[in-house]
Amino acid sequence: MTPDTNLQVLTAARDAWLAASSFRQRRDRYKRYTYGDQWSDPAVDHRGHPVAEAELLSRDGRKPLTNNLIRQIVKIVIGRYRTASRDDGRYSDDSRAFVSDNQLLELDCRMLEEFLISGCAVQRVSRETRRGRNRLWIDNVDPRAFFVNAYRDPRGNDIELIGMLHDLPFPEIVSRFGRGSRQRAAALARSYAVTSADLAFASPRMLGEPDGDTSDFFNAPAGRCRAIEVWTLDCRNTIVCHDRRDARAFKVGNSAAARASIRDTNDRRRLKGELAVDSRQSLDFVWHCRWFAPDGSLLASYDSPFAHGSHPFAVKLYPLTDGEIHSFVEDVIDQQRSINRMIVMIDHIIGSSAKGVLLFPVEQKLPDYSWEDISDAWARSNSIIPVTGRSANMPHQVVSSGADCGAYQLLALQMKLFDNISGIGDVVAGRNVSPSTGNAVYENQLRNSIIGLTDLLDSFAAFKRERDKKAEKL
Repeated sequence: MTPDTNLQVLTAARDAWLAASSFRQRRDRYKRYTYGDQWSDPAVDHRGHPVAEAELLSRDGRKPLTNNLIRQIVKIVIGRYRTASRDDGRYSDDSRAFVSDNQLLELDCRMLEEFLISGCAVQRVSRETRRGRNRLWIDNVDPRAFFVNAYRDPRGNDIELIGMLHDLPFPEIVSRFGRGSRQRAAALARSYAVTSADLAFASPRMLGEPDGDTSDFFNAPAGRCRAIEVWTLDCRNTIVCHDRRDARAFKVGNSAAARASIRDTNDRRRLKGELAVDSRQSLDFVWHCRWFAPDGSLLASYDSPFAHGSHPFAVKLYPLTDGEIHSFVEDVIDQQRSINRMIVMIDHIIGSSAKGVLLFPVEQKLPDYSWEDISDAWARSNSIIPVTGRSANMPHQVVSSGADCGAYQLLALQMKLFDNISGIGDVVAGRNVSPSTGNAVYENQLRNSIIGLTDLLDSFAAFKRERDKKAEKL
């Protein structure tokens, strides 16, 4: 491949990654809502200045409260998946070595969680050597590090460019791309501008440190080196040959040397009276991999070494209507926001309502009895508060619950709508199930309750089948 071709591929990869920036922003918002940060959306104050919703509420004297129902329904779906997997022995009884080697149940549960949050499920399936171990590896791919060309086929048949960003310690860069050459290692050190000390150890990533700088395509976090893996579906001119003498078919590259070799072979055979090699031009589509350093230098380049002849990624984007991604969590964001607002409103009503206020007529107060004495006596049980008896108005307590404003009824309605929209009712969540309900009746109710989730879960099952097909051919 020419340097210009490699530059075009790297540019196309970066363009594909940049084109998904709006998806990454939406995913970040959905993830914040799922894990409890539900008051960070931008808002505008009375002066037109952008502020977070939490700050705007605080300025109004209200406390931002969260009742995180999204996290609960995500946990319920994953719990149902684990239960079904345990009951049918989907993972424990599997004889395929890669299932136990990769702790596949745990990987798939985390992948399902990502699928529910973002609508994107990506795993990388490869056979390679890592830290001295050569075996089949299955890895969950962070959507922030993944890129693919815009495609519309739910099966992914129109994918032509796909890849991911790797953040590796420099010793692993040398191990993967050094080819056992000291000169090659020195060239890599120059590309990554590292010192000799970086060759000695891998810089540890501290717990809680972000996995990468997702705002930039070329820069890795501190202590890591960015390697860009790009797979493209290349179209090549080839020569399809049929050797009638040996009864075999084969392909060769469409180069001048290959064409000359076929001509020379046929010339020799004609002189001997032997059958010639028939040949014709053909177009072949080949998945080709390139690894790039951030400076654009080519680290490695090779055709797909896998028996399936494709790239190593299993991908499912949901639902991919007109090429768009809309996740399970996206459907319930607005209901979660409404519930949070109802809770804040009720809390504000309760906080501003009168609670045990004592109305004490001034003319009923004895001169030698202070207001502090009255307050202390009112707070104690079995106490006595003397009055003058000069007025018909006696002291009385005012209590206002704010229950007549309808906020509680509206909150109950929002909670019911949340269950209906998410498809997670009492039966699926295991709530309010009568002990007298028979097992057959309960199973029937459960099947009917999860109809709304069937499409999503079946899409995830199709993703796993694609992954397993690739794994079984490695």
